[in-house]
Amino acid sequence: MDQPVKKRLLSLDFMRGLIMVLLALESTGLYWRLTEKSEGTFLHGLMLQFEHHEWHGLHFWDLIQPGFMFIAGTALAFSLHSQYKLGTSWSQSFLKALKRSGWLFFWGILDYAVRKTGLSFELWDVLTQLSFTLLVAFLIYRWSAGAQLIFSVALLLLAESLYRFTNIQGFSQPFTDQQNFGNYIDLLLMNKINSGGWVAINCVSTAAHTIWGMMAGKVLLDNRPARNKLWALVAAGICCLVAGYGLDLMNITPIIKKIATSSFVMVSGGWSLLALAFIYWWIDVQDHKKHLKFFTIVGMNSIFLYLFFEIVGARWFNGYVFAVSQGLMQLVSIPENISGIISCLILFSLEWSICYFLYRKQIFFRA
Repeated sequence: MDQPVKKRLLSLDFMRGLIMVLLALESTGLYWRLTEKSEGTFLHGLMLQFEHHEWHGLHFWDLIQPGFMFIAGTALAFSLHSQYKLGTSWSQSFLKALKRSGWLFFWGILDYAVRKTGLSFELWDVLTQLSFTLLVAFLIYRWSAGAQLIFSVALLLLAESLYRFTNIQGFSQPFTDQQNFGNYIDLLLMNKINSGGWVAINCVSTAAHTIWGMMAGKVLLDNRPARNKLWALVAAGICCLVAGYGLDLMNITPIIKKIATSSFVMVSGGWSLLALAFIYWWIDVQDHKKHLKFFTIVGMNSIFLYLFFEIVGARWFNGYVFAVSQGLMQLVSIPENISGIISCLILFSLEWSICYFLYRKQIFFRA
């Protein structure tokens, strides 16, 4: 249990791969089909957990993006640790971080740029948010853990203050959809407001997710015994959950994912810490490393897969695969509700196969 940490933890690739598998399945339309077909059954409530909560509240699916940004911070810690051990200077690492953030920002903009009505400039994509949060995490990587924690809390307080105290006419309701400070900033930046309630300024508060992920990575890289690392992650996760749920239950700050309130960031960050602790314990401490390749193959090309199903899949590939697969199933009279689900699984299988091909060829796309 007290063996020194290896250069690369399999749990890191597994957690990232698990998140990407869930996102890829969502991109095929599988969840909404299952939700629609399960209406009136006990499964319907379960499937509703795979949709974002409308506003005030929390569903399982609301934890996926925070987990993605959290594990990106963990991977950053491992990457920087390797760079510094190889003698890479801070300025060289900074240029790499700047290049990575630039590419993430570019791909995030491109994801939303092409619409049927023409080109569009939007800043709501997770990659756009991640381009900011990863750069912030990099800049404070060498700080002490205490200073990093204080800085992350300061970001939450900054976002909270902007929502509560700016009092801009028409946007003075801090936790009301379409009438909050985040909507106002979107109007300034993009001359539009997201009808679903999402805001670009989320990157300020959700930077805490990436910072906490980086801090968790530094804990895992430490030479302390594995049980001590687990206790540190679990204790941090529980503290975040108590603080976040407490703010919500005491009617101080509601849990709202779409504007990333401080209570939401703490709750989702807490669940991310506990998830990492469990996966690290299960895979790297208890040595349960069989049958994980299905997920790790995806985790090692997460950026590629995300861009593929968001850009290529959503605009062409999905429709083409569905037309072929459902057309063939109609020939053998498979019912539409079943053929639709099968088509979703076929589509996911093809996307996974592309990741497997890249893995076999040792091709890994890094932002």
